[in-house]
Order: sequence, then structure tokens, then C-alpha cells
Amino acid sequence: MDAAAWKAQVDAYQALKTDPVPAGVGNLPEFRADCQYSHSLADDPIVFPGLAGSSHMHSFVGNKAVTADTTPEDLTKFTATTCKPVQDHSAYWVPTLYDAATNKPVETTGFRVYYRSLMNTSAGQLPMPNGLRMISGDATKRQPTPRGAQGQFYCAFYGPGDLDGVARSTNGNWPICGGDATLHFMMQFPDCWDGKHLDSPNHKDHVKHGSGNACPASHPVKIPAITFDIQYGAKGTQQGYYLSSDKEGRSASSMHGDAFVMWDAATMNKRTKNCILQRRTCDNNGYQQ
Repeated sequence: MDAAAWKAQVDAYQALKTDPVPAGVGNLPEFRADCQYSHSLADDPIVFPGLAGSSHMHSFVGNKAVTADTTPEDLTKFTATTCKPVQDHSAYWVPTLYDAATNKPVETTGFRVYYRSLMNTSAGQLPMPNGLRMISGDATKRQPTPRGAQGQFYCAFYGPGDLDGVARSTNGNWPICGGDATLHFMMQFPDCWDGKHLDSPNHKDHVKHGSGNACPASHPVKIPAITFDIQYGAKGTQQGYYLSSDKEGRSASSMHGDAFVMWDAATMNKRTKNCILQRRTCDNNGYQQ
């Protein structure tokens, strides 16, 4: 970790004044990036850095230049992105979803990345450090995901609907959506950081979930909590689907996500202060009205 760069970002954040809040802004403490599918590779620059083709297939959104060799410095130099706002240079990825009947990939049709507070207070809130790398979920998990199970795909169209589907695939692991609903998946990352390491051997130990509206002493830095809200252009079938991380088991339990964070620091600071510290709802462009 570049301690000087982090100190400079925090100093700039602390000195930053908040913008006036327009009338009608909501009180959900969050900002977001809306991203589109970019590319697929059997690469993972967090788990297998520098080892092209060593991973199961991943579907990437955000930074368009990501390969197995990508470093934090690369994300600052090669900033073309599928995300809005374009000041988000981060890379986000998940295992590729396949149609079990055709073995063809089903790519994401929407990928919203929320940065939000999960606590009832934003006291002590700091921005996200650039270069932070972390994983949510477990690629090695092999458990059925029947109706009502945790960690399953669900049916939604940004509105009401039968989340568990009107029916299930033959193996019971995948919903079949009714009406206008399509497959979605939600994934939550931790909101506390140890303040020292941008990664760890298992890509999880340097971050932790807060509790009781506070971060633990071991991970004292309160950072925005990333949430993936992923939409697929599929409604479900009798044959169901499988993830590249578990072709044989064909359950959703191995679903996981990677976040490789890199923002324009001034934009990250302003969004964190305006939206999360002030506990106001922001969209891709700032305050949401």
C-alpha cells in the first residue's frame, strides 16, 4: 500500500466542503456506477495475477483493459470503461453464467455497483482507497440452491414480482421467472478495512463487515460498502444454468464477485462526502432528484 497516497486522499477528503443538497433528494446514503458487460477471459488479476488462462471464465464489466496482468497502475493509465460515471476506472467481474441446454454464455444486461453505508450512522466515514482488491462469495462452494435458499439467483425487473420464480429448473437450483421479470443476483462486500493492506492472501482478511454501527478494532477504517446488483437477459428454463465455477454441480452456490477499485480520487472523495457522510441518495451524476 502507498501510505503517502492514502494520506493525501484522506487529507483532501477531510478538507472538502459538502455541496448544498437540492430539495427532494432521498435519504439513502449511497452513490453508484451503472456498468455494462465488457469482455470475457479465463483470467483473474486478483487470484491469479500474471497467469493468463489459469482461472475459470469470468465476465468483466467496467475497465475495458483488464487482463490477468492488470495492476493498479494499469487502471489509472487505461481508463476506458463501460461504467457511468466514467470517473470510475474500477474493474468488476463474476463467473460467467451458461445456459445448460446450449452451453452458451448468458452475459449481464445490467450491472449496478452501489457504494453505500450499511450502518445507521456515517460518523467517521472515509472514502474507498484506490487499489483495494477484494472478493465476495466462495468459488469452491458446492451446495444446492432450491427455492428459498440463501445465495440463489432471483427474479425481478426493478419492481414487484415472485422473487423465487413461478417455477424451478428440473434440478431445483434455478428460478423460472414470470411476467417481465429476469434473473438477478445481489452480492454484498464488507464495509470495514484494516487501513494497511490493499489485498490479503485469501483476498478477504483485510476487510470485514461492521456490526453495531461500528467497525471492529482490527479493521477500524469505515469505507463505502460495495453491492453488486446484477441483471441477466434470461428468464429461466427447465434445463437451468451453470456457472463457470461449477459446471458439474449446476447450482448457484459458487457465485462470487471480485472488485478491483480505482476511481478518480477527487470524484470518490466528493461522492463519499456528499452522499454517504451526509446520508443522501446519489445516482451516477451526483444527487438524485
